[in-house]
Amino acid sequence: MKTNTPNILVLLLVVFITSLTFAQPRENQFVVVLDAGHGGKDHGNLGNGHKEKEIALKVVLELGKELEKLDGVKVIYTRKKDVFIPLYKRADIANKADADLFVSIHCNSVANPKPYGTETWVLGEKNTERNFEFAKRENEVIFLEEDYEKNYAGFDPSSPESTIAIGIEQEVYVEQSILLAQKIEDAFKNKVKRKSRGLKQKSLLVIRNTYMPSVLVELGFLTNKKEGAFLNTKTGQSKMAKAIKDAVIDYKKELEANIGENLSVDLDNSSSETNNASSQIIKDVTFKVQIAASSRKLEPKSYNFNGLTDISRESNGNMYKYYFGSTSDYTEAQILQEKAKSKGYGSCFIVAYKNGKKISVTEALKRR
Repeated sequence: MKTNTPNILVLLLVVFITSLTFAQPRENQFVVVLDAGHGGKDHGNLGNGHKEKEIALKVVLELGKELEKLDGVKVIYTRKKDVFIPLYKRADIANKADADLFVSIHCNSVANPKPYGTETWVLGEKNTERNFEFAKRENEVIFLEEDYEKNYAGFDPSSPESTIAIGIEQEVYVEQSILLAQKIEDAFKNKVKRKSRGLKQKSLLVIRNTYMPSVLVELGFLTNKKEGAFLNTKTGQSKMAKAIKDAVIDYKKELEANIGENLSVDLDNSSSETNNASSQIIKDVTFKVQIAASSRKLEPKSYNFNGLTDISRESNGNMYKYYFGSTSDYTEAQILQEKAKSKGYGSCFIVAYKNGKKISVTEALKRR
């Protein structure tokens, strides 16, 4: 992902949106924001003469075309042509759309021509030397932007402390991002027969302030002669796009399938477990655990949700979201999340409300 500017290995990004509000009713649409990395004056890496910005865009357009064929899926693009989009604007697009997923597409590069294979990155704080150097190169694209000091509030791509800090804001969505990332890597390996280098975690600006599950996909190494040639063909781009499409659909199906039926399991609702942990009560804020989203309208009864009680339902167009519990104590919300996981809702996550309006958990915790 090297740019033609020395020591800059481009990426994408996200910044400064502190609260999440609902967009217009989506009429039962699953919204996916597709982000083609780089663009315009930011070429990305030029391994073996290939242009990352062009390959990323072609794969995004092919992926979008495949997703748009599906009922109930809406696709939004951060760019559909060769233009430069600041990183923070990419996140802004996804947040304003109240998107369900953010998928950013890139191609890899290293000085050594031998490495090859796919990688899918999610937000994280793991600071291995290789991960930090990758994040540093990816995030340095901000220096191509005007007013980057204002837009990124003192963020320093060369500082490990900065890359750790940006991971905290989207922590609530990491588990779902990991679920999608694993499905993408499995699809590359099993359906396209590519070498998977696995799921990676690092603090990347492009997915920093997106308030939804977000991944950054590295399609392969342009610096590897054979892999670069494959990714530069229409056939290779189509295969990679279809694999990502299949992973997105599998993810969507799993999310919707997180609704149990005709199960009756008693659950102890006592909150005695909170006695062993410090309370984090946030005044005027309510935390809930989102366990499922579906077009199916179910009664919020325990037999529909694997025995969980205290279920609430929220409609957004023809889409229904289901929540477990309600508390102003963030510690208790974390315990509720673990209970939901124990009942089979492995991708559940905590959401926050203030005065009936959804806000980011990060914003809620700042009110302590």
